[in-house]
Amino acid sequence: MTVNQSSSSPKRALGRKRAASLAGCAVTVLLTVTACGGGTAGTTTKDGFAQAPQKDGALTVWVDATRVEAAKLYQQQHPDVKLDIVTYDGNANGSNYLQTKVQLFNRTGKGWPDVVFSSQNNEVTWAVDAKFAAPLNKGLIPESTLGKFAKGANDVCTVDGTLYCLRNDLSQTVLWYNAPLLKKFGYTVPTTWEDYQALGEKVAKEHPGYLVGDAGDSFTPEIYLWASKCGANDITGPKSVSVNTTSEACTKMAKLMDVLIKNKSMSISGVFSTDFGKNLADKVLLMPGPAWYGGAVFRDTFKTPAKQIGAAPMPQWQGETSPSTGNVGGGTWLLSQHSTHIKAATDFLKWVTTDNAYQGEKAPGFPAYAPAAEAWLKGQDAAGYFATDLSALKDASSQVWKGWGSGQFSQEAIWAATVKPGLTQGKTIESLLPAWQDSIVKYAQSNGYKVSQ
Repeated sequence: MTVNQSSSSPKRALGRKRAASLAGCAVTVLLTVTACGGGTAGTTTKDGFAQAPQKDGALTVWVDATRVEAAKLYQQQHPDVKLDIVTYDGNANGSNYLQTKVQLFNRTGKGWPDVVFSSQNNEVTWAVDAKFAAPLNKGLIPESTLGKFAKGANDVCTVDGTLYCLRNDLSQTVLWYNAPLLKKFGYTVPTTWEDYQALGEKVAKEHPGYLVGDAGDSFTPEIYLWASKCGANDITGPKSVSVNTTSEACTKMAKLMDVLIKNKSMSISGVFSTDFGKNLADKVLLMPGPAWYGGAVFRDTFKTPAKQIGAAPMPQWQGETSPSTGNVGGGTWLLSQHSTHIKAATDFLKWVTTDNAYQGEKAPGFPAYAPAAEAWLKGQDAAGYFATDLSALKDASSQVWKGWGSGQFSQEAIWAATVKPGLTQGKTIESLLPAWQDSIVKYAQSNGYKVSQ
């Protein structure tokens, strides 16, 4: 049986009407998203995304415990803006709390925060596809502001040229050291990894119990193996990663750490553990670690007295011509596409990442916004806590090795599940490198990544 689809066919007529409607929609899409269907009722396309109807009301800001002070300071300086400050874990150690909650909010159509802080640098790997993170360089944040962030700081926030978050602080690694102890023992700050290992061996013999480092935290690989240019986590595309944990760059650092762990000049307790704080805090001679160690670890956790802790450049392998450092965290701020307070949210976002009132004067870490970083360094010098200036941090900010990326899977969670248990059982890091690789590959593939090895 043949159906005669003449020009008078109702289906054909409806098809032409739909085609005309869609054509009209293409012309007017910049004026309104919803005039032709396919958008949320009442939304308007502006600044590169479909914005919900704007209204008065409290600005909901999600922060971790450390950033509560920032939100409260903003509230103090902007009494006309009502803030609803919500504290959460900040996705610490790759908890994925934010992603899980956004998935719920997307299903229920409500609940999204206006602005959120994350301690992770990989949120855009899911937040863009989930239609949560709003583009920031399409009209919300001027280029005159964006151009003053440290070079490469916002790379983790950028997808195909569009910026979806702002970096809070840089967490480049340096070599922290106890200046009075070094002088007392007659040691000098090592500049090469070879000298660093030799000093660790010397300390184990001459001053047993004292430490030159710690390998007990989930972010250990980001301090040592990243700085060594170990290609364990090279994000080569939106959904592709290269993994090689058994190259020379990986194995020589693993061997170095194994020597120092065995002679107990490198701890495996973890700097925030009760054991470390109680028994080892005053035994730290050297400690490779991120920028925030100075305040968060030595001053606030260990309670190390003033004028003891200094910062030096990370050691480099002998013959290395391009200095490299690792990076531990740093954190990012995201603005929700669903915000009904875009103007207020944008103002908060810009203030919290750039204003000296917080970043230059109160922030615990090295600001990603360069003018604030300069103010922060001057403030640290003026405070008089450190035994040296912190110029090593400024130099290291441009030396973070580019071969370690921010994928959707958490390297910290992988290390904690795969390598740390082996260390507590007395296994060497070198012997665990293949298992680490296998685990990274499985985690990456489970998140939809194409893996090359």
